[in-house]
Amino acid sequence: MQRRTLGPFDVSAIGFGCMSLSHGYGPGPDEDSAIRLLHQALDAGHTLLDTAALYGFGQNESLLGQAVMHRRDEFVLTSKCGIFRNEAGTREINGRPEVLRKTCEDSLRRLNTDTIDLYYLHRWDKQVPIEESVGALGDLVRAGKVRALGLSEVSAKTLQRAHAEHPISAVQSEYSLWTREPEIAVLQACKDIGAAFVAFSPLARGFLPGQLNNPRQLAESDLRRSMPRFSEQHYPANLALLREYHRIARQAECSMAQLALAWLLAKADHIIPIPGTSNADHMIENSQSAEVELSQETMERLGELINQHTVKGARYNDATLQEVDTETF
Repeated sequence: MQRRTLGPFDVSAIGFGCMSLSHGYGPGPDEDSAIRLLHQALDAGHTLLDTAALYGFGQNESLLGQAVMHRRDEFVLTSKCGIFRNEAGTREINGRPEVLRKTCEDSLRRLNTDTIDLYYLHRWDKQVPIEESVGALGDLVRAGKVRALGLSEVSAKTLQRAHAEHPISAVQSEYSLWTREPEIAVLQACKDIGAAFVAFSPLARGFLPGQLNNPRQLAESDLRRSMPRFSEQHYPANLALLREYHRIARQAECSMAQLALAWLLAKADHIIPIPGTSNADHMIENSQSAEVELSQETMERLGELINQHTVKGARYNDATLQEVDTETF
């Protein structure tokens, strides 16, 4: 697999997002299957594994700690703080320095490692100045517990403020053909400071591979049930976009998932997609996307077909949109 730069690290151009093994999309795989998949991902050439304290409220980190830490020198490990399960057992966004320090210690213990390579502030707690939260994370770097820092779901302005406090190596936000907000400012802001842009949900949360025909079949616990784009009001119109998209994939001689990832890789060389899956065949398929070359004509057709004007519905519900700091159209 081709390589890309992630802060001080050299990683596979496509990383592996571990969230779906424990969180977000209904019941995940059993533990043995999840462990086997993580090893298959490393064997397939993925050298970037992405997790967070939030995923499964720590279960995802514990899974990695059990499964692959004996292969620690084969991959770059990224995790996130700032969203976690509090003592009351509920999800909380909290960027206070003492909380971030404790979250890091808890993550290191669960991950069974001494150092996290890249540590993201998962959400900016708007009650705490970004400089204060990033300053605390900088202390973790100086203490050797973390090697580099990142931010998630932030605007270009917030990124610039944070980078003035401590070097930021990456921004992780949602980016795909159907979520284009990073193109407003953050992609360029990352390039300006030499940071990578790590694209989560690069397959549009399972939409672009073309296998989700009816969102009503999703598990009750699946987070997509709360997303307007997957609602009965909007999904039929979005689904109609896939007829031409499928035609383009056939002409490019790749799968629909590979087309989405190849489009991202071709947009800029500082973009690193991190698709997640619990299916080994899909993981292999995704890993081969770096071999797909798209013509300028194909790039233009895709951009005109699926974009902020043609996709119906917001990417998050109103409550979740209030939690993020990203620019909007």
